[in-house]
Amino acid sequence: MFTERTVADFLDALASSEPTPGGGSTAALAGALAAGLVSMVCQLTIGKRRFRDVEAALQEILAQAEALRQRMGELMERDAAAYTSVMGAYRLPNHAPEEQQHRQSVMQKALEEATLVPLEIAEGCAQILELALPAAELGNPWAVSDAGAAALLAEAALYAALLNVHINLRNQQDTPLAADARHRMDDLTARAKQKERILELVHQRIASGS
Repeated sequence: MFTERTVADFLDALASSEPTPGGGSTAALAGALAAGLVSMVCQLTIGKRRFRDVEAALQEILAQAEALRQRMGELMERDAAAYTSVMGAYRLPNHAPEEQQHRQSVMQKALEEATLVPLEIAEGCAQILELALPAAELGNPWAVSDAGAAALLAEAALYAALLNVHINLRNQQDTPLAADARHRMDDLTARAKQKERILELVHQRIASGS
């Protein structure tokens, strides 16, 4: 499992000639890092007398960020497995008509999973962005730059995941699932724009020192 490897091992695997881990798993990892940064901002704020009034809100943000960090780890593994299935489908015999039909059926199913997983990654990253905003607003000012870093990572991971959705949709049949995926991509692209608001707030708090 990639989540149980060292950072060095993961980077070596990423840089190898093997197709997994790839862009989807890396997007999930970036999302997990973003969630971890949101959690850190909360942890550096909770329990301090100065922030007692916002502690309950930050406890809730922390719980959600930790759940998303765990989820991103699971999606790292699922994305690699989904792409492995796609590669396996490509290697199926493709000569006789019945082989072609079987290969097409297996391929379609594999591509659907390889589309849905990065969509889940992108949606998780959008949720992390939504948590980074109150973390930047309420969190310890000494950690506000980390909330900004979380937003930047989450946005990049969201767009990286959507690239994987886009390329897997290219080879799919025109199905309701594909149409729904395109609609969700549009929604996620719109949600990614909240990064600008977060960074504006981060820079304001850095400038004011409070």
